[in-house]
Amino acid sequence: MRHAEFTSDVPDAPLSSDKALLAALTADLQSLNYTPDGVAGLIGVEAWESLEKDQLIPALLACRQADTAAGDEPTAAVLLWLLCETVPEAQLSEAFTRTTPVGLGQLGLAERDGADGWRAVVDLRPYTSDAGGDLWVASDLGQHQRPGVLRRDHVLGIGQASRTLAQLTVRPVVDRALDLGTGCGIQTFHLLGHVRHVTATDISARALAFTRFNLLLNSEALGLDPDDLGNRVTLRQGSLLDPVTGETFDLAVSNPPFVITPRRPGETADSQFTYRDGGLPGDDIVSTLFRELPSVLTPGGTAQLLGNWEITSGARWHDRIESWLPASVDCWVLQREQLTPSGYALTWLRDAAETRDPDAFVDRYAAYIDDFRSRNVESVGFGAVLLRTPGVPRTGQPAIRQAASAPEVPLRRFEEITHALEQPIAPHFAAGMGRYDWAVEHAGDLPEQHLLVADDVTEERHQRPGAEHPGVILLRQGAGFRRTNLLSTELAGFVSACDGDLSAGQIVMALSALLGQDDDAFRAALLSDVRELVLDGFLIPAAAN
Repeated sequence: MRHAEFTSDVPDAPLSSDKALLAALTADLQSLNYTPDGVAGLIGVEAWESLEKDQLIPALLACRQADTAAGDEPTAAVLLWLLCETVPEAQLSEAFTRTTPVGLGQLGLAERDGADGWRAVVDLRPYTSDAGGDLWVASDLGQHQRPGVLRRDHVLGIGQASRTLAQLTVRPVVDRALDLGTGCGIQTFHLLGHVRHVTATDISARALAFTRFNLLLNSEALGLDPDDLGNRVTLRQGSLLDPVTGETFDLAVSNPPFVITPRRPGETADSQFTYRDGGLPGDDIVSTLFRELPSVLTPGGTAQLLGNWEITSGARWHDRIESWLPASVDCWVLQREQLTPSGYALTWLRDAAETRDPDAFVDRYAAYIDDFRSRNVESVGFGAVLLRTPGVPRTGQPAIRQAASAPEVPLRRFEEITHALEQPIAPHFAAGMGRYDWAVEHAGDLPEQHLLVADDVTEERHQRPGAEHPGVILLRQGAGFRRTNLLSTELAGFVSACDGDLSAGQIVMALSALLGQDDDAFRAALLSDVRELVLDGFLIPAAAN
């Protein structure tokens, strides 16, 4: 089935059809050193970090105090796009000698403000990607940069969610990838570093117009031919998987519109915030992706996404997630946060600046609470998801379990980790899947395997003063997921003996004799605990070291 490619300009979005003007803008931004390091050098690291948290005042004060005599500082760009100040035409003309203020207006990036000033129409900020180094990303102005409630077709820029997804995406070198719900294109930027061709989709024409603009603005850094963008990237408009019906991908990533929003009678798409609201009740957007994303993956393909899920009263947080999964698909869910219905409602009402309309705010808040109560929702979880289909991977992907050797029950890993992780976490996700495959391969001969304690693991013992033995023994990871594991006496003894010399079975037999537990049940339980330590990365196969 052929799908129409998105190639057009859209009203109220940056213009991408004037490639000469885009090239001039790229050159001006480079000359101004409008990069994360360049901006931090101008305003200071602390003010730059405040900007990333949507706090403008430290950067504004720093710009006012900056010495711009050298003429190559990004002051005008920072004032215009990051701080949304009115910039005098003379200052803007001096900074953008190739593009000119009029050219910025033609591109849809700025507009006149009074007789002698210009103000931002969009946010255009520097960004560093592992794909192309220093880049620039255009998106709509955020609620901290503009008055009033956000526009319903708001195109979200660089935020914590987009950074989180970029940091957790495993990056094998593959042929084809899908960026579902691309927004302004951030995930596509990263995918281009290790994927031959990326298909980026979105339901919003404005979002795709921003993505196309961003790709062409950064074409040199991303290794794209502006006259043949389709050679590396295809843009398509549509809902969920409709734009890619009949196609398959080695990798899929998605920061979908997962926000749970109360539905209203007679509502239309125009009344929804497209960047966050998929238009379905409850967490149906996320459940739909759990069920359907595997269908567009090649054998051995991987999908990674962010999501919210409802947790009903009396249930485990992952009970409903388990019911969404296709039978043969591996799944690893990492829950990072839980919010009460009230906390969740306030978070997203503030996000779209709906709190600025007091009467509407009260009504919308009440609608959230009633909506959650109607489904007996006790809290809402947020986290990251990795799905993987069984089968033989494409060239360049990590080796995985084969369909013929798959266990009757595929991987079902549900973890709640709320502390800070090592970033990027993606290599540790990949290593964890590799350890799972190793455990499947050696399910029948684990006693014959030789194990080592991972390099980042330390042991911690606590005991009462004068006590003969410790009351608490903990294993801690210093890297990756930074897990902590409470050990039994026998498991602590096993870990202490894991120097690669003795097999797991030999260590278990020795502990069995030492502790007077000479029975099969003890040995089986200990080996089961050992397998969990391997899956968590506390122990690793000696052959892999």
